[in-house]
Amino acid sequence: MLNNYNSMAQPLWQNGPTPGAFYNFTGGQQQTQKLPKELTAAGPFGTKRSTSSITTGSSVLGIRYDGGVMIAADTLVSYGSLARYQNILRVFPINNNIILGGGGDFADIQSIKRTIDQKMIEDQCYADGITMKPKALSSWLTRVLYNRRSRMNPLYIDVVVGGIEQDGTPYLANVDLRGRAYEDYVVATGFARHLALPLVRERKPKDREFTAEEASELIRKCMEVLYYRDTRNMAQYTVGVCNASGTTIDGPCKVSENWTFAATIKGY
Repeated sequence: MLNNYNSMAQPLWQNGPTPGAFYNFTGGQQQTQKLPKELTAAGPFGTKRSTSSITTGSSVLGIRYDGGVMIAADTLVSYGSLARYQNILRVFPINNNIILGGGGDFADIQSIKRTIDQKMIEDQCYADGITMKPKALSSWLTRVLYNRRSRMNPLYIDVVVGGIEQDGTPYLANVDLRGRAYEDYVVATGFARHLALPLVRERKPKDREFTAEEASELIRKCMEVLYYRDTRNMAQYTVGVCNASGTTIDGPCKVSENWTFAATIKGY
């Protein structure tokens, strides 16, 4: 009987909340212990930043033709060597004049996309009838990415910007994580720089631009080569098209796979 009395005298719930109070999940009624300042303060060289990409998208290919631009990217985002996310769009419409393709760390691609979207909203709030053009966006991105690089906290991205300028001429450029940019009739990121650029350049007519049909066929061929040769690519891809009619995202498209040649590969 005495033992039962002693047990009833003890609180039924040690460290439990008092009636009407919030429960402290980290330690009941005890205050959360704070880490020593020396463990949370910046080191002698500043706050440590991420030094590598985690979830990454591979190649992006852009081709300029006589009436606009096309940008293609597969829908795979890899976690290291794991094909983790297989239905992710990496080609985005920015407005009726601009499309953007992103390679590199996908979290950083999402971050810069949100920043661009906010800038588009700010431009709309002026209500002055002026919309951003692709060359202006490309120049703005060089400043943003160079600023992040100079603060030793870069965005690990490699983007392709394309669209139609004020006078109706197509524009295509590449901007990398250090803010470097160049303009050409074909630009690429990742392994497409090594595998796709030569295929496009050897088919470029000397006296004219590509037609829309030629550009579309080159996109299809290059994405097929990238699927076979780049281990971070997959068979599904999307194509962004920007011309005088506006911007559209076509797809997902599928590479026509043919692995019959695999039996002839020896020595591996």
